[in-house]
Amino acid sequence: MLSSDQHHTMDFNVKKLASDAGVFFTRAVQFTEEKLGQAEKTELDAHLENLISRGDGTKNWTEKILRQTEVLLQPNPSARIEEYIYDKLDKKLPSKATNAELLGQYMLDAAAEFGPETPYGSTLITVGEYQKRLGGAERELLHTSATTFLTPLRNFLEGDWRTISKERRLLENRRLDLDICKARVKKAKQAEAKAAAAPDFQETRPRNYVLSASASALQSGWESWDLTAEPNVSEEGKLLSEEVDKAEHELRVAQTEFDRQAEVTRLLLEGISSTHLNHLRCLQDFAEAQATYYAQCHHYMQDLQRELSRCANSVSGPASAAICPNPVSSAFLSGPSIGAAVSSSSSSSSNQKPRTPTMEQMQLPVTGARKAKVLYDYDAHDVSELSLLADELITVYTVLGMDPDWLIGERGNDKGKVPVTYLELLS
Repeated sequence: MLSSDQHHTMDFNVKKLASDAGVFFTRAVQFTEEKLGQAEKTELDAHLENLISRGDGTKNWTEKILRQTEVLLQPNPSARIEEYIYDKLDKKLPSKATNAELLGQYMLDAAAEFGPETPYGSTLITVGEYQKRLGGAERELLHTSATTFLTPLRNFLEGDWRTISKERRLLENRRLDLDICKARVKKAKQAEAKAAAAPDFQETRPRNYVLSASASALQSGWESWDLTAEPNVSEEGKLLSEEVDKAEHELRVAQTEFDRQAEVTRLLLEGISSTHLNHLRCLQDFAEAQATYYAQCHHYMQDLQRELSRCANSVSGPASAAICPNPVSSAFLSGPSIGAAVSSSSSSSSNQKPRTPTMEQMQLPVTGARKAKVLYDYDAHDVSELSLLADELITVYTVLGMDPDWLIGERGNDKGKVPVTYLELLS
C-alpha cells in the first residue's frame, strides 16, 4: 500500500506532467499557426537577429574546420574513431608509433636480417633512422596541434555553444508564450466588445433555471418558470472583463520573461567576439606548429641526402669503401630530370670506376655545360668542392672520367665539385 505522502507525490507528478504536456501542445499549435500564416509572430530586434546569425555561422564553420583538421592530422578514419571514443570515455589514448616511425623500425629490422655491414643493410639503417626522426617530428605536431588548436575549438562547441543553444531554445519558448498571451488578450477583448454591443438573450440566459413545484405552474406553460429566468447581462460583462484583466496580466508577465531572456541570450551571443579572438590565437599557434614541423622535415631530408651522397661518393680509399661499398644512385634521390642527366653522363663511363677529379682534371675540356638551380644549401667538405646556397644559379658541366653523381660547378671565379642531388638542371 502507498502512504499518503507517496500518493501526494504521485498526484503532483501526474499534474505536472499534464501541465507540461498542455504547455507543449499550446506552443506547438502557436508555432504551426505561425508557419501557416494564421497567427502573428513577435519579431526579434535587428541586433539580436544579427548576433544569432553570426553565432550560427561561427558554430557551423568551427565544426567544419575542426573535422577537416582532424582528417589532415589523422587521415585514418578508424584511428580517428578510436581517439574519439577514448576522449568521450575520458581516458588517455595508448601511445602509438606514427607511420614514419613504423617504417623506420621495419627498415632497421630488415637491416639486422640482411646484415648491417652490407651495402643494402647500411643504407637501410641510415634511411630508417631518419624516418624515425620524421615520425618523432610528426608526433610533436599532432600533440601540439591537439593542445593548442583542436581542444579549444572542441571546448567551444561542447561548452559555450551548448549554453548558447539552451538559452536560445528558452528564448523561443518565451516568445511563443508571449504570442499566445497576445492572442488570448485579443480574443478576450473581442468577446467583451461583442457582448457590450449586442447582448444575446440565448447566450446570456442563466442555466440554473428553477421549475416551480406547484401543479398550477406546471399547467400554465411559461408561468412555470421562476423569475430568475431573466438574463443577467451585468454578470456576464463582469466575467468577460475579468477574463480580459487576467489575460492582460499574463501578457505583462510573459513580456517581462521574454525581455529578460532576450537580454541573457544577447549577452551570451556578444561573447562570440571573444571566441573569435581566442580562435585567432589558436590558429596562429597551429600555423607555427606546422611551420616547425615542415622545417624539421626539410632539415632531416637535407641531412639524409647529404649522408647518402657522401656515402655514394666516398670511394677513394679502402676505409671509405668498407663503410659504403655500394654507392646509392643519385637518380633514386633526385627524380626524373636529374636521373636522366645522371644516366646520360654515366653511359660513356659505365665501365670506368668513378673517381674524384683533381684540379688538373677540372681544366680538361668540358661537356654538357648548362645552368642549374641550387635546391638546398651545401657545405663543401674539402677544397675540391664548391659550397652552395639554396635558390642560386650556377653553371655546371662534366669532365672526362668524373663520377656521374657529381658535376663541376662555377660561380664567378669559384669552381668546384657539386652533388647532382642538390641541383635542378635547367634546359
